[in-house]
Amino acid sequence: MLKPLLIEIGVEELPAVPLLKELNEIEKKWAAVLEKNGLLGEFEFYYTPRRLVLWHNEFLTRQEERVEEFYGAPLEMALKDGLPTPAALGFAKKCGVEFDQLSHAQKGGKEVLYYSRTVPGRESHELLGEMINQWIKSLNFGKSMRWGSSSESFIRPIRWVNVMLGENVVDVELFGVASKAATYVHRISHFEAKTVNSIHHYFDLLKEGSVTLFPQERRDHILASFAKLEKEQGISIEIDEDLLDEVVAITEHPTPLIGSFDESFLQLPPEVIITSMKEHQRYFPVFKDGKLINAFCVVSNALCDDYSKVIEGNERVLRPRLSDALFFYNNDLKKRLTTSGLEKVVFMKGLGTLSEKISREKGVAHVLFDLVSLRMTCDKSTLDRAIDLAKADLMSEMVYEFTELQGLMGYYYALALGEKSEVALAIKEQYLPTGEESELPSTLLSAIVAMANKLDTLIGMFSIGEIPTGSRDPFALRRAVNGLIKIALAYQIPLNFSTIIDALKPLYPSENEYKKNVEAFIVERLMGVYPINPSIIHAVVSKDSHVELDILALDRKITAVNSIALSDSFIEAFSTFKRVSNILKDETMTKVFTVDPSLLHEEAERLLFEAASLVIQNQHTTLEERLDALFGLKDLLNTFFDNVMVNAEDLKVRANRKALVGMIYQEIYTIADIKNITL
Repeated sequence: MLKPLLIEIGVEELPAVPLLKELNEIEKKWAAVLEKNGLLGEFEFYYTPRRLVLWHNEFLTRQEERVEEFYGAPLEMALKDGLPTPAALGFAKKCGVEFDQLSHAQKGGKEVLYYSRTVPGRESHELLGEMINQWIKSLNFGKSMRWGSSSESFIRPIRWVNVMLGENVVDVELFGVASKAATYVHRISHFEAKTVNSIHHYFDLLKEGSVTLFPQERRDHILASFAKLEKEQGISIEIDEDLLDEVVAITEHPTPLIGSFDESFLQLPPEVIITSMKEHQRYFPVFKDGKLINAFCVVSNALCDDYSKVIEGNERVLRPRLSDALFFYNNDLKKRLTTSGLEKVVFMKGLGTLSEKISREKGVAHVLFDLVSLRMTCDKSTLDRAIDLAKADLMSEMVYEFTELQGLMGYYYALALGEKSEVALAIKEQYLPTGEESELPSTLLSAIVAMANKLDTLIGMFSIGEIPTGSRDPFALRRAVNGLIKIALAYQIPLNFSTIIDALKPLYPSENEYKKNVEAFIVERLMGVYPINPSIIHAVVSKDSHVELDILALDRKITAVNSIALSDSFIEAFSTFKRVSNILKDETMTKVFTVDPSLLHEEAERLLFEAASLVIQNQHTTLEERLDALFGLKDLLNTFFDNVMVNAEDLKVRANRKALVGMIYQEIYTIADIKNITL
C-alpha cells in the first residue's frame, strides 16, 4: 500500500553557506537510507531557514518480503563418513536451523550446503524513526553544536519534529525531541506552534502563515520582484547567483526593497562598495546607465504593511560599513603604495618572506620578458615597477578588511598615486585567470607579471616538497598551471617548462630534485586543459624517457594529432603504423635512419622509398597536412609488408629495410609517438 509521507525537521535559523554546500548531498543521503531499508521511491526535498522537509507523494507502508540465501562449505568438506563435520554444524547454527533442514546447491562448479528463507517485510512506521536519525546524523555541515544536556550535536538546535504517514503521526524521537502533529509558521505571523490536522493541512498552514516552503518559488518571486523594481525605477540590479542562493536560503517570505546611502561614498572604488554590501549585509548593488549608484537592494524576511522602517534600518546598518571603508581608503592613500613590512611576512617556510617572493618573481619575469622582448611595448624597468608594487596592497588596511580585493586595490591606489596605467593594470591582473571561465590578462605586460607570479609559486612549492596530492591543493597549483598554459597560448609566448625550470634553478632551494615532479604535474594538467583522448596527449608529450613541454609546439601537435585521429580513415591507418612501431621497438628514434637505394631490390620497397622521400622533403603548411601525407603512405606500406620480408637473411638488406620504415615513423615521431595512442 502507498501513502503520502511528510517529514519536517524544525530547527533554529540555519546558516546559509553550510546548508548550500551540503545541499547536493542531502537528497542522495536520504535516497541511500531508503535503498538500504528497501523503501526507495520518488521524493522531494525542501528547505527554509527554519526547516528541512522531505515529501513523498507515495510511500510504501511496508517493506516487500525478501529471500535470504546462505551458501556453506562444499559437500566433501561438510560430510565425513556420512556425518556432518563441525563446519557443517557451524553453518546450520549460523542459519538458525538444524543440519537436516539444510539443502544443496551449485556454486562455483561445486555442490555446497545451502539454505534460504523468506523474510517478511516490516511496517514502514516501525523503521522511520531509525531511518530519519541515520539521515540527519549523516549530514555534514562542517561545524556543529550541542545544546541543553544533549551529548549529540547538529548544525543548529532541533526544536520540533513532525512525521506523518498518511493521516497518522509516526512515533519518532530526534535529539530528544518527540514528533508531534504541529509546525511553526513565520514568527511575525504567529509565534506559537500550530496543530497540523493532515498532510494537506500542513501545506495550507505554511501558506497561510507566510512561509514559502519551496526554494524555487522563493527564487522566482525574488527575481520577479527585481524585474518589477527595475522597470519602476529605471535601474538595474546586479544578480550575483551565489548571493541569490544565500538569500533564498535565509528567507521564508522574501520581499525585495530598495534603499540608499550617502552619495559621498561613491568616491570609493565600486568594487569596495559592492563587496562591503555583499559580504556584510547580503545586499545587491544597483546600477543606472551602467554605473553604480548610491542605492542597494535588500531582500527582507519581514512581514509588515509599511516597509519604510525596514529600509531605514538597513540604511543605518550600511552607513558605518561604508564609513569604515572610506576611512581605510583615504588612510591607505596617505601611506602610499609601499612594500615596507612585507620583509616580515612569511610567504612559506623554506621560501622566505613576501619580499623574497617579489625578488624571485622579478627574476622569473626577466626570463619571460626575454622570450617576447621584440613584442614588448615597455622596458624591463616598467616590468620591475609592476612587480615591485604588485603585492604592496597586502599591507593596506582595505585588503586587510577585504582580502578578496588584493590586486584590485593596488590597481586603484596605483592610478590615484600617478603610476603608469599599464603598471596599474598589471597589478590588477596579476592573479588572472582565477578559474575555468575567468578572463586572461589583457596586455602582454600583465601576462608576464601574472605568469611570473604563478611560475614562482609552482616551482617554489615543488622545490620544498609541497606537492598536491589527491584533491588536496592548498596553493592552487593546478589552477596555476592551467593559467600558465592558457596565457602562453593566448599571447603565443614560447614557454618551455623544462628549459625554464633549468634557467630558474638558482632562485630556488637545491636540496630536493624537483624538476621531474614539476614536469609530471604539468603533463597531468594538460589532460585537463585539452578535453580529448588522454592517450593523444601522452603520445605527443612523452616519447621514450623524454618529456616535451614546449607549450606552443605541444598545442600545435596535440591539435594536429587529435584532428587526424577523429578522421574516418585513421583507424585503418593506425593499425598499419602500429605494425611499423612494433618492427622498430628495439630502435631509438633519436638515431638517423639512412636508406641505401642500391639495397632496395623489390619494387614495393623502391616505390615506398620514393613516395616517402617526397613526403619528407615537401614543406607542408601545417602539421595536419604533414601527418595526412605521412598517413597517406598506408597503402604503399601495406603492399611493402605483403611482398617484402623485412627480416631478410642478408643483414645489410634487413637493416636497410628497417631504416626505410624507420625514416617514415621518425617523421611521425617528431610529432607524436602514435603507438601510445589507444582507440
